[in-house]
Amino acid sequence: MSIETAILQEKFQSEHEKAVVNILYTSSWLHHVNASRLKPFAITPEQFNVLRILRGSHPKPMMLNDIACRMIDKSSNATRLVEKLRQKTMVDRKQCENNRRQVDISITQKGLLILKEIDQLESEFIQTLKNLSKDEAAQLNSLLDKLRG
Repeated sequence: MSIETAILQEKFQSEHEKAVVNILYTSSWLHHVNASRLKPFAITPEQFNVLRILRGSHPKPMMLNDIACRMIDKSSNATRLVEKLRQKTMVDRKQCENNRRQVDISITQKGLLILKEIDQLESEFIQTLKNLSKDEAAQLNSLLDKLRG
């Protein structure tokens, strides 16, 4: 479906404006699809991102700032996200033995098991991009990298 049809707008001032609107619209659409697939696991896409970051570091704990630096959405409140996950017993927070001002954050067994369940459904989520060939997906990645560059 064209962006014009999706948002009921016939004209754009330029192809660049159309591209910006298209990227924002598509990002929102993809976020909604992602949130819907994570809902049965009672986590948000942002919490999922934190869990994946911690799994990548597992068994080594991470500091909050290091997690925040790796977040996809840089405006996410990493402190709040970690606290919500701690309340769900998916992450642990412990004061560092060597530096009492530092808090070490690690994923728990429950967090790892949730990610394992989600991983089994990953190919289903990737099918969201089924309209793109492998070459088109590579080209899209290259164009998005170029845009941010």
